[in-house]
Amino acid sequence: MLASMRGDRGGQIVLSVLLVATIVLPVLNLALPESHPWHVTTYQLNLFGKYLCYALLAMSVDLVWGYMGFLTLGHGAFFGLGGYAMGMYLMRQVGDRGVYGNPELPDFMVFLNWQELPWYWWGFDWFAVALVAIFLAPGLLAFLFGWFAFRSRVNGVYLSIISQAMTYALMLAFFRNEFGFGGNNGLTDFKDILGQPVNAQTTRVGLFVASSLAVIAGYLLCRSIVASRAGRVVVAIRDAENRTRFLGYNVASYQLAVLVVSAMLAGVAGALYVPQVGIINPGEFSPLNSIEIVIWVAIGGRATLYGAVVGALLVNFAKSWFTAALPEYWIFALGALFVLTTLWLPHGVAGIRRRSVVS
Repeated sequence: MLASMRGDRGGQIVLSVLLVATIVLPVLNLALPESHPWHVTTYQLNLFGKYLCYALLAMSVDLVWGYMGFLTLGHGAFFGLGGYAMGMYLMRQVGDRGVYGNPELPDFMVFLNWQELPWYWWGFDWFAVALVAIFLAPGLLAFLFGWFAFRSRVNGVYLSIISQAMTYALMLAFFRNEFGFGGNNGLTDFKDILGQPVNAQTTRVGLFVASSLAVIAGYLLCRSIVASRAGRVVVAIRDAENRTRFLGYNVASYQLAVLVVSAMLAGVAGALYVPQVGIINPGEFSPLNSIEIVIWVAIGGRATLYGAVVGALLVNFAKSWFTAALPEYWIFALGALFVLTTLWLPHGVAGIRRRSVVS
């Protein structure tokens, strides 16, 4: 994997910054008193951890959009499934400490008069089962979606619309109380993760570190894919799909493999996101969320990977600032940023570095 980083100057810079942040920020949080000017609060660290989850999600979108040419408008589905898998594990850790004190059923099931735990909740007492589900649920959905879409040779705007319909259908399903996932309220009021209080300072530090390491590992994985022979075939499919097919390559298989890997990365991002924000609800499946992810990638620079990371971090930092200072203007600022990027920075923020290198 490290060999694939050769020549990727932008990626080397981004990963170096992440490594430094992974070490320095926890130290500034744990070692310095709150009165110290360099102290990083637990809230700030938690916010950075959430941004990193978004960065991993954006990278997964860039893998299929930037390198495979599939403008996905449904990656929120994979993100949400990974989040719900983690949320189910966290709910099972609550035990009899819920509002109703039922050791077997989550509070929302008791409220809705459920008599027993649904079969698809079995095993989520154990983190290993949840970990498998974090990869399996989004991966399986991506496999089924890709199997039918790619083998039917659906492409272009039609494929994008179908992906958006997929996440919208999931949103409607998860909103239903009888679906068994908390309905409109989703899953929340978590207590522990891996035996540690989820709101403890050390736990928050651990989640931040895990998120940062996940971004680094995800980047190395994606980079190794795009730098490999298979990655070159995927790029050829993006640029000339019919010609690649006529050369004898099984186009659908390459597309399917990349989509499944991308979906699993999005699932990991969702799983790390949930314990840091403390809730997962059907709103994560909203098509608007999936469209916003595409905007992060476009602003950062598609087909670079590191541009997706930078775009997600920049946009979400700006969102946090705007929603606090000028909340009613944020959506206009985001739209203006996307339009300006399209007109003057067609290759995103990463394009600025490219031009400086060429000049």
